[in-house]
Amino acid sequence: MSVERISVESKQELEQMITKDIDQIEKDLTVICNNVPINDKTTLDVLCHDNHGQLVILHMSVNEDDYMLMQGIQSLDYVNKFKSFMKATYNKHNIDGKETPRLVLIAPSFSESLRHTVAHIQGIHIDLYEWEYLKIGDHKGLHLQSIFTWKPMHNEPSETEVEMKPVEKKHETKSPKKKEPAREPEKNGETEPKPMEEQTPEMPKPETEHPREEFSMFPEPPAQPENPKNDKDHFKSGKEEKKKLRLF
Repeated sequence: MSVERISVESKQELEQMITKDIDQIEKDLTVICNNVPINDKTTLDVLCHDNHGQLVILHMSVNEDDYMLMQGIQSLDYVNKFKSFMKATYNKHNIDGKETPRLVLIAPSFSESLRHTVAHIQGIHIDLYEWEYLKIGDHKGLHLQSIFTWKPMHNEPSETEVEMKPVEKKHETKSPKKKEPAREPEKNGETEPKPMEEQTPEMPKPETEHPREEFSMFPEPPAQPENPKNDKDHFKSGKEEKKKLRLF
C-alpha cells in the first residue's frame, strides 16, 4: 500500500483539519475562538484552553515561515494583557485569568534558526509541531508530530528575594573529640616520650662564664719524661763512648 504526501495550500483548510482532530496536539484542549485580529499584520489563528484553564494560542502555517514566531509572540502578548477581559467575555469556559498563556506553532517544517531561537527563549512557553497530510490508499489524514517541548528552567532567585528571605543558621556539627590512646605501663623504669603536642620546650640554660685562669708569678716546671733514665746509666753510656773513641 503506497503512502502519498498531499500539500495543503489553504491556511483555512489546515485550520479546520487541526481543530477537528485537536487531540493530536494535546488532550482536553477546548477551542474558544479563532481568527482574532491583533493588528494590521497579525491575526490570532486559534485560541484554546486546557483542562487547567490555561489559555493556549495556536499559530499555524502551510509553509516553513520564520516570521510566524514573531506573530505568535505578538498574539501571546495581546492575550496575556486581556486575559481577564477574555475570562469575563467567554464566561462559559473555565479560563484561569492568573495563569500566563502558552504558544503552539504548527508548520510543515521549521528552520534551524527558529528552533535555536525557541530553545533559548526564557519565560515563554512555546511548543513546536510539524504536520504532514498523508494519503494511504483511499484514506486521507493529517499527522502531527511534536519536535520541541518547552521545559521550565530553574531560575535563580532575584536580589530582592534573597534580601527578603531570612538567613537560615546552619547548625554546626562539632567534630567528636579524638580519644587519646591508653598509655602503656612503664617498662624498666623508662617512660614513653610524650607526643609532640604535649612536650614542653626546654628553655636554653644561660651560658656560664668561663672561669678566669689564675696566673702565678712563677712558671710551671717542665714536664718530666714518663720513663726517666737513671743518672748512673747516663754516665755509663758517656764513659763507654769515650772508651770506644780511644780504641781508634
